Amino acid sequence: MITAVHALIYSDDATATRAFFKDVLGLPFVTDVSSTEDEVASEGDPAGWLIFDTGPSELGVHPTKGEHAGEEFVAPRHHQVSLMVEDIAATVAELRGRGAEIDDEPADMGFGLGLEIDVPGTDPILIYQPRHATAYRR
Repeated sequence: MITAVHALIYSDDATATRAFFKDVLGLPFVTDVSSTEDEVASEGDPAGWLIFDTGPSELGVHPTKGEHAGEEFVAPRHHQVSLMVEDIAATVAELRGRGAEIDDEPADMGFGLGLEIDVPGTDPILIYQPRHATAYRR
């Protein structure tokens, strides 16, 4: 049966994106040397294939159309990766200290407090402190 979720982020600068997840977000990782195209890339080198441990995970399914808070909505089909934290204010302060570019302050998003942070080479990513029930804590 299913043992884990493997999320993918496609990047125009994979080395910069991997370095951000390794050095700024501080995610633990393994180096998949069998997939490393650059024979020179060593263990932990963002130029190689780093696979990050994102900890516990959960998967939600949202509708593409309907009504929420009395308003009709339509959204395109897509996938999204979000990072959940225990304390958004502390996380933002720590990430700024590590060099993350965060222009906004956490905002009430209904389901939690959050904001998007810039990720080199790819689109911003949502970081939030959930208010909703979380499956990974079961």
